[in-house]
Amino acid sequence: MRRKMFAFAMVGLMAMAGVVGCDDNGGDNTSGGGDTGGGPKIYGQGKGKIGVILPDTESSQRWGTDDPKFLKAAFDAAGVKADIQNAQGDKAKFASIADSMISGGATVLMIVNLDSGTGKAVLDKARKAGVATIDYDRLTLNGGADYYVSFNNVTVGQMQGQGLVRCLEEKGTKAPLVADLNGSPTDNNATQFKQGYEQVLQPKYDSETYVKGPDQSVPEWSNDEAGVIFEQMMVQTNSKIRGVVAANDGLANAAIGVLKKSKLNGTVPVTGQDATVQGLQNILTGDQCMTVYKPIKQEAEAAANLAIKLFKGDKIEVGGKVKDVESGAYVPAVLLKPRLIFKENVKDVVADKFVERKDVCKEGFEKLCTDNGI
Repeated sequence: MRRKMFAFAMVGLMAMAGVVGCDDNGGDNTSGGGDTGGGPKIYGQGKGKIGVILPDTESSQRWGTDDPKFLKAAFDAAGVKADIQNAQGDKAKFASIADSMISGGATVLMIVNLDSGTGKAVLDKARKAGVATIDYDRLTLNGGADYYVSFNNVTVGQMQGQGLVRCLEEKGTKAPLVADLNGSPTDNNATQFKQGYEQVLQPKYDSETYVKGPDQSVPEWSNDEAGVIFEQMMVQTNSKIRGVVAANDGLANAAIGVLKKSKLNGTVPVTGQDATVQGLQNILTGDQCMTVYKPIKQEAEAAANLAIKLFKGDKIEVGGKVKDVESGAYVPAVLLKPRLIFKENVKDVVADKFVERKDVCKEGFEKLCTDNGI
């Protein structure tokens, strides 16, 4: 199903007639060929450059290695000049990079915001300068970007909830106390992830099958802060937590570090996201329940293809759209479908070359890799 849905999205992206997004979530996101809030927009004529601002190198390995590599490859293949920079988690630097790109002749600007306020300020400046804009991976609330490219984030959250349910059932845990270690409160993606896993877990709480435990967001997706927060959760509950919804692999690893102190790692299921090397290793050891694999190469190529069409002045019609919950406006969107990963299909992530076998299977992980068909 995942491959079929993605194939549909990519066919639309590559078609000369335009770019088509797909969305399998029945909430505010809708797909199809309907109104996208203004119709196709036409920008540059192959002049200037494409500017890309990535958020940091701490919250996930992808921003420092994967995305810049895949984006650059796509731009180079098209012979389009691009300037890819990272704000390193600094809002002032994020704004400064944007100013430099806009004044330096960028005709298309793609951003991964640090928060919606900072992102909106940049998008407003770009719009005033006649620069086409793309929200990449994170939607800037009330930002009014021309387009949005991401994965279906509610689906990601649903997968995390489904993964936790499976792992708790496999362990035979009765009435588990479940803690939420949510992503950054300023990241709309984190809000959507939570929406997804609550859709799965709330019925469990309502039926008293599960017990709702501590629920806290982690500022700036900080792994260090996540460890502090989760340790406090364990103290507050007298170490009774028996399930953890961690919004990504970094937060999951922080929780696992705390669980190890009480020798509860492997006993308490912990969710994740991003299919990082560390996350996959934690799954192989049994310390992490699952992760959500979002093929970043596909996302980067989809965004790059859209940016290139904008840069060249091609007509673009995006069938998908997502609702901005603050402005109420619909943003034309390309939404790709993620994949749920457990121990038995970690090998698929490696086979896709999303991560290298040598990185996952180094040192003490060689036997675990071999035993799991990697």
